[in-house]
Amino acid sequence: MTTVAVVGATGQVGAVMRTLLEERNFPADTVRFFASARSAGKKLPFRGEEIIVEDASTADLTGIDIALFSAGATLSREQAPRFAAAGATVIDNSSAFRKDSDVPLVVSEVNPESAKNPPRGIIANPNCTTMAAMPVLKVLHDEAGLQRLIVSSYQAVSGSGLAGVDELATQARAVIDDVEKLVHDGSSVDFPAPNKYVAPIAFNVLPLAGALVDDGSGETDEDQKLRNESRKILGLPDLLVSGTCVRVPVFTGHSLSINAEFASPLSVERACEL
Repeated sequence: MTTVAVVGATGQVGAVMRTLLEERNFPADTVRFFASARSAGKKLPFRGEEIIVEDASTADLTGIDIALFSAGATLSREQAPRFAAAGATVIDNSSAFRKDSDVPLVVSEVNPESAKNPPRGIIANPNCTTMAAMPVLKVLHDEAGLQRLIVSSYQAVSGSGLAGVDELATQARAVIDDVEKLVHDGSSVDFPAPNKYVAPIAFNVLPLAGALVDDGSGETDEDQKLRNESRKILGLPDLLVSGTCVRVPVFTGHSLSINAEFASPLSVERACEL
């Protein structure tokens, strides 16, 4: 008997987790949904029935085998150790544990062996842009020895959760009848005031995805995640990585432009073959 928990089940990523578990007929005998106290008590559909959302901070966790966390770093830091202590293997989608040396950071196509017997019972997922780059870079690194990366990411608003998606939709809907004015002078269009972002995201590109890190580097946390996580996953602590992460007015689907330097020659034909 296998019991799977989805923590953050009412959020955007949690909804995708629920959908995939159902579509792929994941071999779970019991599925439980968890969220914060404010969402507890809601009912969510799954496999033809409705499952009541439980409060992650107070529920009895007995019998959970796998806990899929996507409820933000704060809740993960508070509750993931509790789920792990109750016997669950926690797979955390937030940034809470990615830098911890005793928590493996895993991309299944790259370093699946790292997921075996995690010391704290917690396995971390990398950031979305890092995860997209790793399967490609791993095979190229094994072939030619990766030395340096210059990466530009173009990140959809889905990376900011439902708040980002709603903000883009609201702003685009509000100005669509005056969209021709954007051709000549964007300042003539009255966008709704931004809440999630520092400036309107509709019909715009924001050069800083994430928040500026207060360390004098001039980088955002998204830029630094790309560097730190790439080094950890590939096992290359001295890998040179320069990242520029921008937010674009796309609902879902990030894009990456990667310039990579290798120790050994690597032809385009061989790279495509790999």
